[in-house]
Amino acid sequence: MTWLAVWLAGVGLADVVRAGRPPVARWAVPAGSALVVALALLVGLTASVDLVVLAAALVPLALWVRYSRQSLQTGTGHAAALAWLATGVVWCVALSGWASSPGGLLGRWLEWAQVPFLAGASPERVLVVLGLVLANLATANVVVRLVLLSVGALRPVGWAEAGAGPEPAEQLRGGRLLGPMERLVILGLGLAGQLTAAGLVIAAKGLIRFPELQAKRSETTSVDGVGIDEVTEYFLVGSFVSWILALASLALAR
Repeated sequence: MTWLAVWLAGVGLADVVRAGRPPVARWAVPAGSALVVALALLVGLTASVDLVVLAAALVPLALWVRYSRQSLQTGTGHAAALAWLATGVVWCVALSGWASSPGGLLGRWLEWAQVPFLAGASPERVLVVLGLVLANLATANVVVRLVLLSVGALRPVGWAEAGAGPEPAEQLRGGRLLGPMERLVILGLGLAGQLTAAGLVIAAKGLIRFPELQAKRSETTSVDGVGIDEVTEYFLVGSFVSWILALASLALAR
């Protein structure tokens, strides 16, 4: 899991950086790659096999950023983007038995600092949580949008800018901010052992959004120019993909 945690942290930072303005977004891949290298050095993953595997893992990281950006802009290449993301995960997990035991500066600092909420946590555990947090902040948002694009519930950025008419995303505001917050709350509650509370977060989202959908529904079953079915599909598909990613992250962390 150490290699996967380091790689997910790099992917997560890359996606956080590219969510910024264009001058900053172009540094997404270098920033993600730099974090992979920094974390590997920080925890002592400096054996030959560690360096080879992590260096090779930078290829799917770069291709994930490239193809996902292309898909969001043009609506093509989402399958390739998701395939490269899956390739990076499989690559790091399949060879994880050869990974060196993490320690290094991070391990020594954990023993010395005795931070209360990190008491007893191993370097590997800290890396896994860090990687999952960064991945849920931005990478999960990109995955959700790619799935929505693939089922036609969301239009590419280029089409929206061309004035192709209203789309469901415009009717349910705040999804890009609420999604990461929701996933992090589920992950945090799950790690704290509060699985019931995590389930309540999932239920609360549906209860909150339902009145909003009903309030916008007209006698002709349209929502401000967009069919109510389209908005419902957008909400359900996006929410379920987001929940699946949060629960998968929780399973990895536990």
